[in-house]
Amino acid sequence: MTSQVSPAEQADGTDGADAAVVGEQRKPGGTKDVRRLDRVIIRFAGDSGDGMQLTGDRFTSETASFGNDLSTLPNFPAEIRAPAGTLPGVSSFQLHFADHDILTPGDAPNVLVAMNPAALKANIADVPRGAEIIVNTDEFTKRAMQKVGYAASPLEDGSLDGYQLHPVPLTTLTVEALKEFDLTRKEAERSKNMFALGLLSWMYHRPTEGTERFLRSKFAKKPDIAAANIAAFRAGWNFGETTEDFAVSYEVAPAAKAFPVGTYRNISGNLALSYGLVAASRQADLPLFLGSYPITPASDILHELSRHKNFGVRTFQAEDEIAGIGAALGAAFGGSLAVTTTSGPGVALKSETIGLAVSLELPLLVIDIQRGGPSTGLPTKTEQADLLQAMYGRNGEAPVPIVAPCTPADCFDAALEAARIALAYRTPVMLLSDGYLANGSEPWRIPELEELPDLRVQFAQGPNHTLDDGSEVFWPYKRDPQTLARPWAVPGTPGLEHRIGGIEKEDGTGNISYSPANHDFMVRTRQAKIDGIEVADLEVDDPHGARTLVLGWGSTYGPITAAVRRLRTAGEAIAQAHLRHLNPFPRNLGAVLKRYDKVVVPEMNLGQLATLIRAKYLVDAHSHNQVNGMPFKAEQLAAALKEAIDG
Repeated sequence: MTSQVSPAEQADGTDGADAAVVGEQRKPGGTKDVRRLDRVIIRFAGDSGDGMQLTGDRFTSETASFGNDLSTLPNFPAEIRAPAGTLPGVSSFQLHFADHDILTPGDAPNVLVAMNPAALKANIADVPRGAEIIVNTDEFTKRAMQKVGYAASPLEDGSLDGYQLHPVPLTTLTVEALKEFDLTRKEAERSKNMFALGLLSWMYHRPTEGTERFLRSKFAKKPDIAAANIAAFRAGWNFGETTEDFAVSYEVAPAAKAFPVGTYRNISGNLALSYGLVAASRQADLPLFLGSYPITPASDILHELSRHKNFGVRTFQAEDEIAGIGAALGAAFGGSLAVTTTSGPGVALKSETIGLAVSLELPLLVIDIQRGGPSTGLPTKTEQADLLQAMYGRNGEAPVPIVAPCTPADCFDAALEAARIALAYRTPVMLLSDGYLANGSEPWRIPELEELPDLRVQFAQGPNHTLDDGSEVFWPYKRDPQTLARPWAVPGTPGLEHRIGGIEKEDGTGNISYSPANHDFMVRTRQAKIDGIEVADLEVDDPHGARTLVLGWGSTYGPITAAVRRLRTAGEAIAQAHLRHLNPFPRNLGAVLKRYDKVVVPEMNLGQLATLIRAKYLVDAHSHNQVNGMPFKAEQLAAALKEAIDG
């Protein structure tokens, strides 16, 4: 969905805080109040089979079309279908939307929709007192409650007295609304998520036409199922309108002044990466080849790119990770913009072929959507603990550039930047996203064509070196004096035959060489090529001349910025900088670090960037670490940064 918004305005620094009431009015012709809020955080939670991700995604799409700024946090089990009614089987989707610029999915939900006892128990600790809780009372049976450790019903024992509790028999109401359809009770019950979506859509005045169109399209081959889901959706809306339990509905105005003018759509990180790769191939005038093996949370890129054959995209689902990158490297040798996608465990398997790409000096994008480790670890949870693997995880001296996006929408630009470096410098490039960015979403301004970089490259066409006897030959390792990139010679070009392989090459000729002096020269030259990559200087946000700098990378941008806003609103002086390029670092990074008495580095690992910073710049960088599979919360991060300022 797309919407038009107006020029940017300074945010109020309240990202992730409790929603504030900004107005109240009587609904025309009715008896219910309409309360205007500046932001709301909603969490849908239920079994993996309850459709919480679909429900959250539809609410998000309608919110995007309405023009709110938004940020989402899907959270689901690694199992395809975890045991029903159990805590490990709980799936949730959190959405933060506002009438102003926001940065995170929010620290704590204002509204929790709990479809069963497990969903309530798994999420209640995150819900602040006074928040609204909507529970599906039909699922609170004695057996279901005992399964998650409730000795007595939390709906009756007073434990929820501090919340605004709305007990709703969602299942019964859904089945009743669908009694005219020729469905079994079990089939009718599956639509209870649409009933809940309708109710929440009424509560927050969300558009409904898009969801109804979506349902008709999704179930186009099963019109009866489409009609039943639409009926359940409308029944939920009507229930909110007529029941006395919901006396107030809420409005969150569009974020009319939050962004530059343009056409916007809601986009996830993996979708933005996919679009960025397609755009890069078009701007380079090269076919795009993806060699990949499915792995959570990177598989969406393979799925999406497979839909775009009309843009010259070829996707190859290989039998394993090694075959995937091997095919991609072969495509790079053949003149394609080559990509392989994976997560941390797959990077480990691809390491030898990445080293081969370093030796061959061919452009190759290695996209790592990081997840919790080690080994298979936490497949559906987020982490940014592959930085040192990306930096050093190969045998020998095999340096590669590293680029990291900072928001879901920024994944588009990061893909273009990774492609620029790979093509201009003839090198594999690591792009480090993570599960939080991959699955989360936010508004993205669709760029104009003239805003995209020109990535076109020149293939080698003929001889490039003159021997002492005057004969002209092709040297595959004769380098560009500016970039140190070697020529890109497409196989089949007459006169450009040359050797490839992993054994060390002789400088210039590309012949196999075991000379110690040549190896030393080639190792240092490959390192110099990476060190010499042109990257933008690090920008520092420091309006008050702070003594403390918070330095981040990757997906920590949103929580860090939200925390910094909170501190500045409270009168604290703190500087912020965020790295996109992790190898090479921006040339001014050392000078920036030396300007501050304290440098704090929040990371979703045990201090990997901090280790690199301390080693390279001899700066006493302080780590603030979290490895629980979830992104930082702005409030907790603000407290940690306040301690650093005061310490």
